[in-house]
Amino acid sequence: MTPLFESMTINGMTLANRFVRSATWEGMAGPDGSVTQRLIDCMAALADGGVGLIITGHAFVELEGKAGPRQMGVHDDAFLPGLRKMVEAVHARNGRIVAQLAHAGRRANTVESGLAPRIISITGDEEPPVNEMGPCDFKTVVKAFADAARRAKEAGFDGVQLHGAHGYLLSQSLSPRENRRSDWYGGSVEHRMRLLLEVYSAVRETVGADYPILIKLNSCDHVEGGFSIEDACRVAVRLAHEGIDAIEVSGGTPESGELAPIRTRINAPDKEAYFRDAGMAIKESVHVPVMLVGGIRSLETAITLHEEGRADLISLSRPLIREPNLIARWQGGDTEPATCNSCCRCFVPARKGEGIRCMARVKKD
Repeated sequence: MTPLFESMTINGMTLANRFVRSATWEGMAGPDGSVTQRLIDCMAALADGGVGLIITGHAFVELEGKAGPRQMGVHDDAFLPGLRKMVEAVHARNGRIVAQLAHAGRRANTVESGLAPRIISITGDEEPPVNEMGPCDFKTVVKAFADAARRAKEAGFDGVQLHGAHGYLLSQSLSPRENRRSDWYGGSVEHRMRLLLEVYSAVRETVGADYPILIKLNSCDHVEGGFSIEDACRVAVRLAHEGIDAIEVSGGTPESGELAPIRTRINAPDKEAYFRDAGMAIKESVHVPVMLVGGIRSLETAITLHEEGRADLISLSRPLIREPNLIARWQGGDTEPATCNSCCRCFVPARKGEGIRCMARVKKD
């Protein structure tokens, strides 16, 4: 049997296997971001389906960082009872669950928050109103992440993951294209990673040394003048030095366009794992566990990625929307690839406020 079905421990968090549900936007929370029974049921189904580690959908740490409708929030103590129920449902099924902490920054949804987005720096192409971050704003964001981590721990989550990918605030700060500051927070990659390091440090101080902190990190922005794999490796090395417990490798932003890897119609092994080389680069740079996400659709590809040393854990997102029991199916001996065809129509109902779900036709016998 492949080691992917063997247990693994990350800073005291023991996983039944090395398959991870990568965060997405479920669109199943209440209008205010509160946990609903439907969202709890979604997490419970993933635990029942054999996923070793469940990472929640991106949860906003402050209202100004909310990205979209019915996104889960972790910005207020009032949400603790619902968050606890979610965790309890997963733990009752012997699962493990980590809360992803996110801030959308310039991509925040002003309709949802009623507030102007926080942005790292003015780049000349903004549509007002926006708030360029000043010293007090950086402190506010750092505190928001730390407070959110405290809530996650109080709710019983097994760890937290910082969202440093896909053009969200921490990713924006890392990008030389978006971060054009000339002060403490801009310029060289060492300065551009400062906000992320301050967030990590504040979260670590809040939750303690024996609580898992993970990060989802862009390997490359796939935009001209954006964050590069060379920068990503330097950030990963610094995070590992500071004590990060695991790194999930992803990539791309909403502006990537034609430069981004093809994410749709993944129907053959050679189309899978479009961040495989980035996984190898970061894996060779650090000593901490590396998770790899991005177009993985078959157990065969997952095993190959692990055997080649490109990843310690395998992350999947869209396949588990269609088949939350996929990992149990594979472990049970049915190793046919995921039935997800990467059409991406699963987000259509979420945008309508109906929650994410597979919209592809189910093949009938």
